[in-house]
Amino acid sequence: MKLRNILPQLLAVLFLIIALASCQEDFSTLGSDIIGGQPLNVENNNDKTVIAYSSKFAPIQTNGLPVYKLGTYTDPVYGKTKVELLAQVLLSTTEPDFGFGTHLDSVVLYIPYLSEATIENEITTYTLDSVYGSDPINISIYESNYLLRDFDPNSGLQETQKYYSDLKNTAFANQSNIGSLIYTIEDFIPSNESILLYTPDGDDEGTDPDETIVAPGLRVKLPVQFFRDKILDKEGMPELLSFSNFKNYFRGLYFEVDDMGTNGNLFEFKLDGASISMYYTFQDTEVGTTTSDPNTGEVERESAIYTLTFINNSVIHHNVNLYTNDALPPAIEAAVTNPNTTQGEESLYLRGGDGIGSIIKLFGDVDADNNNVPDELDQMRLERWLINEANLIFYVDQSQVTGGDAEPERIFIYDAINSIILNDYDRDLSASDVAVNSVINHLGRLDRGSDENGDFYKIRITHHISNLVHNDSTNVPLALVVNQNVLANVSSGNPSFDYQTLQNPISIDQINDGTTDFELKSIPSAAVGSHEGTVLFGNNTSNEEKRLKLQIYYTLPN
Repeated sequence: MKLRNILPQLLAVLFLIIALASCQEDFSTLGSDIIGGQPLNVENNNDKTVIAYSSKFAPIQTNGLPVYKLGTYTDPVYGKTKVELLAQVLLSTTEPDFGFGTHLDSVVLYIPYLSEATIENEITTYTLDSVYGSDPINISIYESNYLLRDFDPNSGLQETQKYYSDLKNTAFANQSNIGSLIYTIEDFIPSNESILLYTPDGDDEGTDPDETIVAPGLRVKLPVQFFRDKILDKEGMPELLSFSNFKNYFRGLYFEVDDMGTNGNLFEFKLDGASISMYYTFQDTEVGTTTSDPNTGEVERESAIYTLTFINNSVIHHNVNLYTNDALPPAIEAAVTNPNTTQGEESLYLRGGDGIGSIIKLFGDVDADNNNVPDELDQMRLERWLINEANLIFYVDQSQVTGGDAEPERIFIYDAINSIILNDYDRDLSASDVAVNSVINHLGRLDRGSDENGDFYKIRITHHISNLVHNDSTNVPLALVVNQNVLANVSSGNPSFDYQTLQNPISIDQINDGTTDFELKSIPSAAVGSHEGTVLFGNNTSNEEKRLKLQIYYTLPN
């Protein structure tokens, strides 16, 4: 047989061998690598105890957020949430020199929306990200009289000050902390239109002004007189001498929201691109030596811009989101205020923002030998269960949740005590730059229509359970929250998340002996940035098919 006739057959055999090896490798990953190549007899267990209940998280730390919000949002289940902003205004430089004979022409506030630019045929168009609702709102901008401290006096001034989501009902319940009204933006709705700015060409007489395209954002002119009195007239005075002096003198802007009885709108933004620009002119030199136009005799003037910012990484600063929520429906209020922490609840309530999350305790509270390890887990360790796969399946209660855009695509589970991700996050290779499609093996997206029991989230915790069985890891309770952005911060080399502190940590009695074993102290910052809510079936529901279970596929060694 000629070589050219044999070669295709050899390639086919080689391909088959590679395919079989690949299948064997995948199968080994499931468990045989743990048991040294012994034949697998995979079993399924859904009977391990899961206790889950929900709790209010508010007040939550809302300064130091990566993304801020402004506006109102109405959730079909939880009602309306209003989010306002207290923004600390910062000098761009201390001891500014505005020149001689200054004249303030205009003052412009600009807060860029989160948006994505697309260029086609040299035309740039923008698509807004994270804008919810389309009804107009009014935004009133006040001077704040409330001092935002750099450091917390309760820590001996060793820790930066934390500010919480209830500031509207605490500090700003005192009307003396709200200063004069500076400006009101009426009937505001975010627009995806770019902003075209014109800049005179200066000496290029007879030519059109330069054009600059700015990304969509909230851009308004503020009253000139206020900023002349507040800033320019203070040149050379102590108020502008240092960042600290200025923060005590000008204590920030308070953005108050009025939805005028509608559903309003809510938009998200990053303050590192926001600014207040003061456009002014000044004389070249002092009187007596000024440069004049030889034709008109007019004193020549220069144009300049001085910028106030809201973010300065070299200076301690605070910007705070203030939350006001509608009263919860009575049944939900009762469930999250006084949950059944020993037997779990019928329903699990999740709401982003300064909202509601759930606590999950695994393997029950029976501890006959008093070794602080549940007997169920002790038995698994004794029998040396080899964990092939472990999942928590959360079914959506579609009788309470309407679905659609109001329903979160992602939920997030983490170590409630140490505020760290589970080991399964590190091992998930389904990485993507798009948050909604990232880490979907560990943190499954909302699955619609693939299960006759309804929509569900599948949270894979295989490595977490394996570590509990084989590495004697502490059986910490887990926390579950809405989190639409599951992308971790990898700047340190290892995946990590920023967390926001709870003002009142949540006590957790892990083995239900009447003592506090653990405390939930923080939630991911991205969960505060997620406003959506949902309702899931808990472990104590009468609906057997949709009941929360720990699904374990395991192998017993021979």
